[in-house]
Amino acid sequence: MTTSSTINPAATAIPSQPRLGLPKLVWALAATHFVGRAGGVVRSFLVLYLTQAQHLSPATAGAVVAAVGLGDIGSQLLGGWLGDRIGRRNTMLVGFVGAAVALAALGSADSMPEIWAAAVGVGLTIELFRPAGSAAVADLPAQQRIRAFGLLYWAANLGFSVATVTAGILAKYGYGLLFWINVVASLAAALIVWRLVPETRPAGSMRTRQALLPVLLRDRLMIAMMAIHVGYFTLFLQTFTTLPLLMTADGLGPATYGAVLALNGIAIVVLQPLAVRLLAGRNAYAVSAVSMLLVGVGAALGAISHGTAGFAGSVVIWTLGQIGIAVRFGDTFADLAPAELRGRYMGLASTTWSIGAVIGPLAGTALLDLAGPTVLGSVCAIGGIALFAAQRALAPALRRRTAAQDEPGPSVR
Repeated sequence: MTTSSTINPAATAIPSQPRLGLPKLVWALAATHFVGRAGGVVRSFLVLYLTQAQHLSPATAGAVVAAVGLGDIGSQLLGGWLGDRIGRRNTMLVGFVGAAVALAALGSADSMPEIWAAAVGVGLTIELFRPAGSAAVADLPAQQRIRAFGLLYWAANLGFSVATVTAGILAKYGYGLLFWINVVASLAAALIVWRLVPETRPAGSMRTRQALLPVLLRDRLMIAMMAIHVGYFTLFLQTFTTLPLLMTADGLGPATYGAVLALNGIAIVVLQPLAVRLLAGRNAYAVSAVSMLLVGVGAALGAISHGTAGFAGSVVIWTLGQIGIAVRFGDTFADLAPAELRGRYMGLASTTWSIGAVIGPLAGTALLDLAGPTVLGSVCAIGGIALFAAQRALAPALRRRTAAQDEPGPSVR
């Protein structure tokens, strides 16, 4: 599918090609992803801030963090809706500026009502940019999307790697510093959007005002893809809560866990650009299916491993699967989206991650606690195989949808 004929003229007036055949829009979005993630130092230390600085109980602190996570789900839907209504650029500005205000409020809140309100505000604003930015990339011609989505994912992970290193060092100077760094980073990202990111929303989308729900309820293929990806993200994200528990039970300390987990970020930063070149011309649905299988195998291996080498090997395997999904995730859902609903479809796609982030840790830890690591490993392996089979089964319908997008007629099958 190509969208170059529907891009807002204001966007096409921006000179576009300097590096890797990608427009300046993509490099500007990559800069916002890097700055936002590199300065996103609060979230990883929020539990420690709430328990040590605010003297909340672990259960209450966990509930506050969960409120931020649940807000993420709403922000994905809201970001997609706003992206189609007020534009991709305006939505990103609202998200970054709103997140700066919410983070400042959370860092200065003293009472529980203030903390709860600010936490909800953080959850609703901090991820608004994601579906809007994804929709802006989805507005590009199809041949540019894979490289563009890959660059955004790489920039975000590079920023996350910077954040995880610097946050631990800076936390000893006080948690207040972390909040202000995060606020400044959000405002800096907003400045990049304001100065460098043009609007890309298709010109006719304001006039159509097409409702999402009636289209989505008829779009069984989109619903099936969302279900598969909720399953994938549940399987994938449970590893981040069960892995430290498994390593601790094996007698390995936090430093070893940190070193093993660092392999994930290092592999992404090193291998992601290579993966984009290798996988761009491959069958997208086969790549996704194999990647899901790799995540299942890696998670299963981690559940039954003993020793640093075994756990490190499991992380490398599921990281390879993670990279494969990331390379094709954005353009796969972009191909499913009607042009006038592109922002909302990309918001729904991002919501699958948020739902998995809620279900995965709960399901993984409960299964580990109630049934033990062997059963957890078996379930992960079976889950990977089931996701592989489901993604392969949908491949013919996905190919037909992609081919139909280039033909006249607005049908959704």
